Amino acid sequence: MTKGIDMATARAGKAYGISGEHAGLKSRIPFPRDIAPYAVFIGLALVWGTFQVLNENFLSPRNLSNLTLQTAVLGTISVGMVMVLILGEIDLSVGAIAGVSAGVLALTSTNFGAPAWVAILAAIAVGAVIGLIQSAAITGIGIPSFIATLAGLLVWQGVQLIIVGSNGQIALTDPFLKAIASTYLSPIAGWTLAVAGIAVMVGWRLASRASRVRGGLTVRSAGSETAIIAAASVLVLVATWLLNGYFGIPVVLVLLIGLVAIMSFVMTMTPFGRHVYAIGGNREAARRAGIRVPLVTISVFVTIAVIAAGAGIVEASREFSASSALGGGTLQLNAIAAAVIGGTSLFGGRGKIYHALIGALVVGSVENGLDLLGQPAAIQSITTGIILALAVSVDAISRRRSAARGGR
Repeated sequence: MTKGIDMATARAGKAYGISGEHAGLKSRIPFPRDIAPYAVFIGLALVWGTFQVLNENFLSPRNLSNLTLQTAVLGTISVGMVMVLILGEIDLSVGAIAGVSAGVLALTSTNFGAPAWVAILAAIAVGAVIGLIQSAAITGIGIPSFIATLAGLLVWQGVQLIIVGSNGQIALTDPFLKAIASTYLSPIAGWTLAVAGIAVMVGWRLASRASRVRGGLTVRSAGSETAIIAAASVLVLVATWLLNGYFGIPVVLVLLIGLVAIMSFVMTMTPFGRHVYAIGGNREAARRAGIRVPLVTISVFVTIAVIAAGAGIVEASREFSASSALGGGTLQLNAIAAAVIGGTSLFGGRGKIYHALIGALVVGSVENGLDLLGQPAAIQSITTGIILALAVSVDAISRRRSAARGGR
């Protein structure tokens, strides 16, 4: 049975960069099969360069700080969306879950007078219960995730309206809750965190390299690995320098990066993560290999619901209230777009957690840059849609290349 599971996870790990003991497949093609992540890095650089030329304030410390705050909620939800897409499913209810959780947070804190930590736990618990209900409908009844979460979107939007009441919002009065999205690290703390983050990144990449060597997989040359680490380190240091030029590094950015790091570990270094990839790669093969598909599916949908609840808390803190509009609009669609633009496949089985952060930066940068140029929301939607279409095209081309070379 263990051999069967290894074979299933190996199929899912062909081009995802999972270490040898986790994927079990030796890379035979030097040129990268999955070109989407490379394309999005180039695209992000082009977006930033274009907007900087058109408006010299785009890369200013103040605007970059605003950009991080604007993309914090989208980036947070996109982390969960990446997991769902890797599983081969979709969740259209994340915005409504964020709204309901924010409403519970404000109701518990402001109306009931509970401490901040109690209100936060209540909001997270509500998100978990919603995720459990929806995943039970998907795995127990067999409702497609698209329909189950679309129904959830409508239901939880109604619940959100009931919670916030006729006034349309509940103001936050607790100082701690209001400070979550408006607190910044001191320059010293920011530099300390940046150095620590670089050290963790270096350790992570070296450990991953060693794991691939032990598994008999090909690895990048020492020069290439050094160049990647150096480039990432410079990027972190420059970002820290720029953000310290305004108020400092926002705490919500630290929370988002921490979430990305934790979920990256879960998805690449644990049996649960390997099973998610295996199910997304071939559900039937994963089932025959002994993977408990329903349990993994439930766990993923509960996880994204909890993450969405956390995003709702951050957004309520940013707005100082929980309103009927929180989590509405195109938030869930933008979360899907961010995940796909970042390099995660809509077809399941392919993607990495950091794709959420990159994709959210692209979407947020486009919206922020067009705002600076005074462009209407219509232009922002059109631009985001075009970028999404290009990202899906790159993914489709990458899959065809992989299939032509003997891939899945």
